[in-house]
Amino acid sequence: MREISFASALIEALGEEMRRDERVFVMGEDVGRFGMVYAAKPELWKEFGDERVRDTPISENAIVGFALGAAITGMRPVADIMFCDLLTLAMEQIVNQVAKIRYMFGGKIKVPLVIRTSLGGLRLAAAQHSQHLEAWFPHVPGLKVVIPSTPYDVKGLLKTAIREDNPVIFFEHQQLMTTSGPVPEEEYLIPFGKADIRRQGKDITVVSYSLMVHRALKAAEAVAKQGIQAEVIDLRTLQPLDKEAILKSVEKTGRLLIVHQACTTGGFGAEIAAIVAKEGFDFLTSPIHRLGALDVPVPYSPVLENFVIPNEEKIAREILNIVTH
Repeated sequence: MREISFASALIEALGEEMRRDERVFVMGEDVGRFGMVYAAKPELWKEFGDERVRDTPISENAIVGFALGAAITGMRPVADIMFCDLLTLAMEQIVNQVAKIRYMFGGKIKVPLVIRTSLGGLRLAAAQHSQHLEAWFPHVPGLKVVIPSTPYDVKGLLKTAIREDNPVIFFEHQQLMTTSGPVPEEEYLIPFGKADIRRQGKDITVVSYSLMVHRALKAAEAVAKQGIQAEVIDLRTLQPLDKEAILKSVEKTGRLLIVHQACTTGGFGAEIAAIVAKEGFDFLTSPIHRLGALDVPVPYSPVLENFVIPNEEKIAREILNIVTH
């Protein structure tokens, strides 16, 4: 099977859906001639032109509001918000309008709107461009939340998101854009709410998503040398959440570590921990552990950034601590 980059896979997904359905269009800052900031490939603009690949003013609130209006009047927009940090500028639209309008109209209208955004930061992106704000959005009824970790998943999940009749927040980690992996040439879709077991194990369950999946897998390889077999689960979507996969794994291993790049306090790991504490308490042989970033703004300094954000060594150390105590 061919291997392509994460960025190429998402561009391929957009192109296929735009050819399949003329209602699909892309809009956002620098999505046209520049070809999107992290993908930097103007193929879509060259093929579809300004009408369907629309560069917008620098106004996230306007981008989301325009996309919502297009969605409820029959189009299928994909709105690009450059950094998830900048979703804060469109929160009124997202939380009070996008998420609620179908419910408030009694389901008589559809809201086929995808909001693509990047998160997690490149190296040295500092406090205002490195945040992981994904936990805010599963808290808002009406939104679906997708957060892929591989080129295969980003393509299959983005195609599913574009065909969805409800609004989707689609998170892509900036540091994953250049990573490569196998992606079929034939069309495929990945359903929401289906986690993927990236590594089988019997001693501990490690639940993660996005970039941290890759770090968890490396940590699992490291502890395997000491005889510990960690099972690594990639959630892929936070809303809907595959509770069954998490509980089934914890029933097998008896231990749970949740890893995410977002700050630990109020992170999505707390929701997973609450679910397992309620529905899988009898399976546990040790307390649930969470490993997230320290509760501080992400520093610019590379030394401090490494200190704040979970890495392979921290994850491996946490796994060893849980299993051996």
